[in-house]
Amino acid sequence: MTDTLRYRASPTNMCLAKHLLGRTHNLELSLVKAIQMSETGQADVLRLVELPDPQPGPGEVLVRVEAAGVNFMDIYRRKGLPFDIPTPLPFVPGGELAGTIVALGDGVENLNVGDRVFGQAGPLANGGYAELVAANAAGLFPIPPGMDAESAAGLSVVAVSAAILLTGAARLSAGETVFVPAAAGGLGSYAVQIAKALGATVIAGAGTPEKRRIAIELGADHAVDYRAPGWTDEIKQLTGGRGVDVALEMTGPGHVAETLSVLAPFGRLIGYGYVAEQDHAIDSAALMKSLFNPAPGHELIGFNVGYWYSGRPQASAAAAARVMGWLADGTLTGPQVTTFPLADAADAHTRLERGATIGKVVLIP
Repeated sequence: MTDTLRYRASPTNMCLAKHLLGRTHNLELSLVKAIQMSETGQADVLRLVELPDPQPGPGEVLVRVEAAGVNFMDIYRRKGLPFDIPTPLPFVPGGELAGTIVALGDGVENLNVGDRVFGQAGPLANGGYAELVAANAAGLFPIPPGMDAESAAGLSVVAVSAAILLTGAARLSAGETVFVPAAAGGLGSYAVQIAKALGATVIAGAGTPEKRRIAIELGADHAVDYRAPGWTDEIKQLTGGRGVDVALEMTGPGHVAETLSVLAPFGRLIGYGYVAEQDHAIDSAALMKSLFNPAPGHELIGFNVGYWYSGRPQASAAAAARVMGWLADGTLTGPQVTTFPLADAADAHTRLERGATIGKVVLIP
């Protein structure tokens, strides 16, 4: 009697696999579809390939991916832009995912086969743009009851990030006013709702009438076209000339001076991205005005959710718990989800870069 052997191949043992195949017909080599990049560059470096099944190592679980979040950090890494962790080539992008656990690695005790989870693929590599991924068990959490995988795929990066950004970095409190750019996007959609839950007045920034309408429907008190000339004057008028207590900034260095100009005394600017990349320097005159003359007590804070997860885990866990509570009681609703088949990852990247999407962008394997 012979048993079928399921062989989890790796690039280093494919020769052994071929040798074994010459001796038995019962060996099954398992391949999974994934999006891989072998070089950095434009979206066309993302290619659909077949790779050997991943194996969960110690502290990892094997997740059958049902939805993979697409984020600007994936775009930064694809382009080879500055990023705080290495991007070893060839590389499977996708740090954010939702799916079902199909196998456990050694030492995993808090999760079980069959659990539906969302979270981060891993602290160093990504891998979520694939049918299967070996993910760090510590970075995975149960999908809230009644939530589909497409919505859950955006919780760890955009929802929890928005909560940490506003409650931890910005220290937003009731009665304050906050400016939220890209307010119809993934993180922006959650930031609008979380700011309202904290009792703040929200001025949303969005580049089209449709996106401004969505921001208002999410609860924003006002919405402005933050790409149009004079948008800073409009915010000053909305705040009676005072400005906002908290301004989020994700466009890039060339946009910082404008955002600083809408800060009230003792206001905080939180930079959390650079969708326009880093081609422009920060206006030194604007920095002089904020920091030295007349020095109105402004704070400039750089935000990276990875550092919060690793450096302030208790505060991050508390923010995540608040998000789960807000979702459970209906205070938060997930943003509109735009889905693409896994094979169309390049198109998803291109559309996200151009600002041609609304809400959260996810890939479906």
